[in-house]
Amino acid sequence: MLDAIYSIVEDPAVAIALLVSLAVFATIYTALPAFSGSPLKQRMKSVALERDELRARQRARLAAESDRRRRTGAAAGSLREEQSVGMRAVVDRLDLRRALADEGTMNSLRMAGFRGQNPMTRFLFFRLVLPFVGLALALFYIFVMGGLAEKPFFIKLFVCILSAYAGFYLPVLYVTNRASKRKTSIQTAWPDALDLMLICVESGMSIEAAFRKVADEIGVQSHELAEEFVLTNAELSFLQERRQAYENLANRTGLESVKSVSQALIQAERYGTPVSHALRVLAQESRELRMNAAEKKAAALPPKLTVPMILFFLPVLFGVILGPAGIQVSERFGSGEAARPAN
Repeated sequence: MLDAIYSIVEDPAVAIALLVSLAVFATIYTALPAFSGSPLKQRMKSVALERDELRARQRARLAAESDRRRRTGAAAGSLREEQSVGMRAVVDRLDLRRALADEGTMNSLRMAGFRGQNPMTRFLFFRLVLPFVGLALALFYIFVMGGLAEKPFFIKLFVCILSAYAGFYLPVLYVTNRASKRKTSIQTAWPDALDLMLICVESGMSIEAAFRKVADEIGVQSHELAEEFVLTNAELSFLQERRQAYENLANRTGLESVKSVSQALIQAERYGTPVSHALRVLAQESRELRMNAAEKKAAALPPKLTVPMILFFLPVLFGVILGPAGIQVSERFGSGEAARPAN
């Protein structure tokens, strides 16, 4: 058997056939990936197809939501329109715009995200109505339900007046709180928006296209900032002076960093200076300001923790440390009293 195998192996024809078969196999194995295509290209193609499917599903979902919102908003819109007409009639009849509104009130509403005449009408209407509501609730609680029964009459009257005063300033507090939250959201996303705008400007886009692109990208992080960019882009299209659009952006946000960028854009429009360098410097400054604010909050944390530590942590710590020693002392004195002979 072995002699037959040796004779086959030593045969030159068999050896040549084996070498040729091995060479053909190696050639086919080497050239097979070239015919089957690159795995990376296939992976990228599958990712692109999956991304298109996700986009299609997202668009269908958004279309369904917008359709549902349009149907439900039609009835609600008619009801709100009737309410706005009634509120406007009351405000115009009592001339509340002259008595309670000024330029600061309009700026506060803009910073809070309220635009147009309807928010101002609602604001003035609620400032008129809520004092009477607060006074009625206080009178009902004190004189009907018997609240503050042990207090004198002047204290009860003071509480009623204080409730009416709180109702008068409740819309102001609401607008101020909403404006503060809006500023925080815009301030957090502003450095990233400047970086995106810098990339768009350096790639050759116009300011309008950069605002539109950044609004699409930054909407996930800050819806308020995306809304401001969309509004600024619209104002750049129809206002006679582009400077007014940048100033409106600064006034609506009320942030110093946004005002600096607005001034840089105004100077670039007026003198034709490049915007990219100014945007790069301002983006770095915005990031430094955000970091300084975070460091300030971190530095203010130890004083804030002092009182909770004194009230809650230190008594428990003293109990854990001194508890075993107290138990041992009590046991020793107890055993000493037991061992002492009775007289």
